[in-house]
Amino acid sequence: MIGIVLAAGVGARLRPLTDALPKSLLEVDGSRSILELALANFRDVGLTEATIVVGHAAAQIHDRASSLERRYGLRLNLVHNDRHDVWNNAYSLWLARDAFKESALLVNGDTVHPAAVEHGLLEARGAAPILLALDDRKTLAEEEMKVVLGPDGCLVRINKALQPREADGEYIGVTLIEPEAADRLSEALRSVFERDTTLYYEDAYQQYADWGETIRTTTIGPYEWVEVDNHADLERAREIACRY
Repeated sequence: MIGIVLAAGVGARLRPLTDALPKSLLEVDGSRSILELALANFRDVGLTEATIVVGHAAAQIHDRASSLERRYGLRLNLVHNDRHDVWNNAYSLWLARDAFKESALLVNGDTVHPAAVEHGLLEARGAAPILLALDDRKTLAEEEMKVVLGPDGCLVRINKALQPREADGEYIGVTLIEPEAADRLSEALRSVFERDTTLYYEDAYQQYADWGETIRTTTIGPYEWVEVDNHADLERAREIACRY
């Protein structure tokens, strides 16, 4: 199994901190960055290899790669997204398609969460070719990546624009992808960014489900987490990261 971290974005809402630094390298637990927490989680569930999709300020991650490999016991493969500043992250995940031809744990490079989330996905392994970590406790608003499930527990809709009252929870940016999903997911990602370069990889999940493929979720339970989009999120990440 391989870890995948999407860390190519510009992080515009966190400027000036991200003017010359990827969002994933912002420190949230002492000197530990968001990226380091993700790598530590991979190590915690027994992974030995990870692919990081880089773009904005990529040299900063390249410069740290060797020390990160030593610290977390992972072999790192850096994949460069040369369109990170003009295309959305559906293209970033498509660039990592070779990694999810094997079983893969995908983590957004701005999600701060405990390793219990990855453990939960692995415990639910076998339920579907794609499993999403779902927060079904949070009060939802406009910004969240909302999920609607069918009566059978399969994903029906995933989109930020969904009405909060219709949603069963928020996708937190962590996914287990099995090899049997790889080809069809790659096709869905390509279909999405060729149609509209501003779309998210979650739009490819929607396409995948619309084609009749199965996506299920597993709830994360009471664990605290945060997606770091802005300065308030960063402060929240610094409050909770030290707890795990």
